[in-house]
Amino acid sequence: MNPPSATADRADGSPGHVHPTDEELLARVLAPYKPHCEYLKSAEVTAADGLSSARCAFAIGESCYIDDTGHLNSVEINIAYNQMMYYLVAKSVKERLLTGFEEWTLDDFWRHQLPDILIARFTAGFRRPIDPRSFTGEMEFRSVTRRASGTGGPFLHARTAFRYRDAHGGRSDGEATLAFVNIA
Repeated sequence: MNPPSATADRADGSPGHVHPTDEELLARVLAPYKPHCEYLKSAEVTAADGLSSARCAFAIGESCYIDDTGHLNSVEINIAYNQMMYYLVAKSVKERLLTGFEEWTLDDFWRHQLPDILIARFTAGFRRPIDPRSFTGEMEFRSVTRRASGTGGPFLHARTAFRYRDAHGGRSDGEATLAFVNIA
């Protein structure tokens, strides 16, 4: 892991400041999950140009809903994405890294975490099977914009991309669009 003053390349190749895993924050982000569904083990966050990204480590000892398939599946990819995204947003709010969240405090994040952060669109493709017992993930915010809704008030619209890999060449890539609602 890089020290707090280190820099690293974002997924888009631009340099950024690395924020190592904040263990206390990670525990709080994962608090809503059942203990056997806490897949995210560490996350380093990088920011540049008002956008942030994360490089994460995951481990799934046992699936929370199905017998062992021997590979990561779409349900677990979604759960891992949620955990990675929640941590990335929380750390971005705490460190003031992400455009659109300049006015948020961590208390705002905790209030919005479950009821107001929605996945509007989620796509994932598998290139090669991934070992769920040990894999890495990366996520980046590609854009965050404030939008007006017809009846629900303003919301933040965010485009993200993510990818997972393991040590044996397993790979999955995807994109997700998020809506942060009830932000007025």
